[in-house]
Amino acid sequence: MSQSLLEVHDVAVTYDGRTVLDVPHLVVRRGEVLTLVGQNGSGKTTLLRLLGLLIRPIRGRVVFDGEEVDFSSARHLLELRRRMAAVMQEPLLCRMSVRRNVALGLRFRRLPKPEIEHRVDAWLKRLSISHLADRPASKLSGGEAQRTSLARAMTLNPEVLFLDEPLAALDAPTRQSLLQEFQTVLANSGVTAVFATHDRGEALGLGDRVAVLMRGRVAQVGPAETVFSRPEQVEVARFLGMETLIPGRATGTANGLVQVDCGEVHLEAAGDCDLGEDVYVSVRPEEIDLHDDGIPDVRDACNVVAGRVARTVRAETHSRVEIDCGARVVAVISSAEFREMRFETGCRVHATFAARAVHLIRR
Repeated sequence: MSQSLLEVHDVAVTYDGRTVLDVPHLVVRRGEVLTLVGQNGSGKTTLLRLLGLLIRPIRGRVVFDGEEVDFSSARHLLELRRRMAAVMQEPLLCRMSVRRNVALGLRFRRLPKPEIEHRVDAWLKRLSISHLADRPASKLSGGEAQRTSLARAMTLNPEVLFLDEPLAALDAPTRQSLLQEFQTVLANSGVTAVFATHDRGEALGLGDRVAVLMRGRVAQVGPAETVFSRPEQVEVARFLGMETLIPGRATGTANGLVQVDCGEVHLEAAGDCDLGEDVYVSVRPEEIDLHDDGIPDVRDACNVVAGRVARTVRAETHSRVEIDCGARVVAVISSAEFREMRFETGCRVHATFAARAVHLIRR
């Protein structure tokens, strides 16, 4: 059996003569959660609709389970779509009870009544909404409605599940709770899933692999941790929250580390590039430690940068500190640490980060 369940080859989609999606190649592996992440308008939903066989590309091929999709055959498309299910940003529930909503797809497929009842009861229980079974869908909260929508999709035993920003309209506590619910369901069911989101936290928390979309193209795809920690382009790095991006030039190597001249600061990175090459030194904000007085006592292979606090943004659990050191360095620290250090605009600080935390991006 092929490891690939869905593939696209040299596909393009246009709206009103404008190309909105252009993907040379993308694979959705059997049993994985592939997250499509990007800003609004980046092409996530269009790609999701293409993979779900809801729109036809102007060129290229879509392959499902080893079989090329024939977009000219309505019968063929219907057969393949019956092996799929979707949960959208809006739950799109009918004016009927939760139980009847969950059973809707099974009734359309004319399954025997005992089989319908068995599947519906199992998913109502699994998603902790059995007590809502007889409640009208119009009386549900946002989170309850999305659990109902997920139950309706999963009763179909889909081979692939498409999730289009299903948490975007929910408040933060409900979104976090439902994200954990989705993680559990997808992990335990083993269903292949494609999840579209503009939220970086959701992408990292849910995806086995992440595809970053920008202006209708896949800018980078790979394991979630790799994409977030080692972006290949500056634009990808910025979108993924890597705010410390210092231009420099690789000038030498020592002890297995690359030495980078960044003008007013000199840094070391556990990276790989050619000497004389222009690069960006990139560091995730959570990898940076701050020290409010004196030069910190640090170990080898640790970069030390002196500067002054340019701006702070306080939040409930973590706070963001922007430092001017001739370049822009941004750190995220716990709010407790922020209160203890009493950072004020203009105060002098030292930022430290390990060479292994530095990722070099070619310019």
